Amino acid sequence: MQLIIDIGNTHAKIAVFENTTIITQRRFLWKEHQDIIQNIFLDFPKISSGIVSNVGKLEEKQRNWLLSILPDLHFLSHQSKIPFQNEYRSPSTLGIDRIALMSAAITQYPNQNVLVIDAGSCITYDLLTAQGIYLGGAIAPGIGMRYKAMHDYTAKLPSLEKQYPDHFIGDTTENSMHSGASFATICEIEGVLTEYKQYFKDLTVILTGGDAVFLSKRLKSTIFANLNFLLEGLNYLLEYNRE
Repeated sequence: MQLIIDIGNTHAKIAVFENTTIITQRRFLWKEHQDIIQNIFLDFPKISSGIVSNVGKLEEKQRNWLLSILPDLHFLSHQSKIPFQNEYRSPSTLGIDRIALMSAAITQYPNQNVLVIDAGSCITYDLLTAQGIYLGGAIAPGIGMRYKAMHDYTAKLPSLEKQYPDHFIGDTTENSMHSGASFATICEIEGVLTEYKQYFKDLTVILTGGDAVFLSKRLKSTIFANLNFLLEGLNYLLEYNRE
């Protein structure tokens, strides 16, 4: 069994795989990681290896604690082996999570042009060509970040949870904010897809991340929603770096 740990900007995810099948997974705040991981090992004592993707703040003492629990643990980095050709001009700054997503794309959709949209704290767009070449993409504020920015950087706008407006013309301040954050995000994604499809006619689009379900119900374009895409990419990278 393999232990997959994804430490994001807001939450962390942990999953246990048996070969390519997810046995269990949990989403939690990273400050709770010791209790969560210890319980995972109690429930699944056959875990023998693992991988960590860290875009949050993994302290050295936390890293050492993880290694004391599971010595055969790979920390994904820019020195790790990857199954695609990376044409990003600043490869050392490419997010570890984006590397995992492209690894999932090339293994699950070989010989296809794939655009992966990860709707989390930020919304990232990443393109892999049918030739297995990663070209790059875009990074934009996520839905939650847009709501938070409107509240934090103004004097009177309220703090709201994401909600899709009844109409794109907001008739109250709250509805106007919902239109500006939720509805506008949908329009942004549709616009980005239109641009990509001008250059890549046969384009497979994958939507993942914490807001994937919220967005997928409203996008008009044909997409494949996969909430576990990053975890699946990490699981593949674990085996790829063990070979």
